Amino acid sequence: MNAQALKKSTMTPEEYLDFEKTSEERNEYFNGEIFAMVGASLNHNQISMNLGRELGVQLKDSPCRPFSNDLRVKIQQIDKYTYPDVVIVCGNIELEKSGGMETLLNPVVIIEILSDSTELYDRGTKFHHYRLIPSLQEYILVSQHSCLVEKYVKSDEEQWIYTSYEQMDKIMAIESVKCELILSDIYYRVEW
Repeated sequence: MNAQALKKSTMTPEEYLDFEKTSEERNEYFNGEIFAMVGASLNHNQISMNLGRELGVQLKDSPCRPFSNDLRVKIQQIDKYTYPDVVIVCGNIELEKSGGMETLLNPVVIIEILSDSTELYDRGTKFHHYRLIPSLQEYILVSQHSCLVEKYVKSDEEQWIYTSYEQMDKIMAIESVKCELILSDIYYRVEW
């Protein structure tokens, strides 16, 4: 999803959650500002549906559950609220509940589908912020313009190990949730 800053005075996290309750579109929040999430491309939506389907089937009988981009995630250390394209949580789901709003606190895997307007942010500042989430074990970036999936895995030494996958027949293991995705399934019906 693309984010555009809204021209509003700064808000507290509580004011943001009240605003979000009645907003017609989703908005991310950081440092007192809210950012409207604008519509995604056909490829972006197809990839998101493919990931949801494949992960849902593979994780059906496991303690892990995938969620779509409608589940907000909070980075508690910096009071940032964001909507990843796909998140996976395992075991007990920890939620911040405020004013009837639920926000996930303990994702294990975050997947972002890259767009032209957010790619640098997803690779840089947003990834830096996501790394502040103690439960996060894997961060995955999926290109919507070519066959390219990039994965960062947190090591026992708190280092992030990078691997890229660039062929349709390659299999990407998501070790933290014990599943494997074939790139041809991620890119099913995606046209470049």
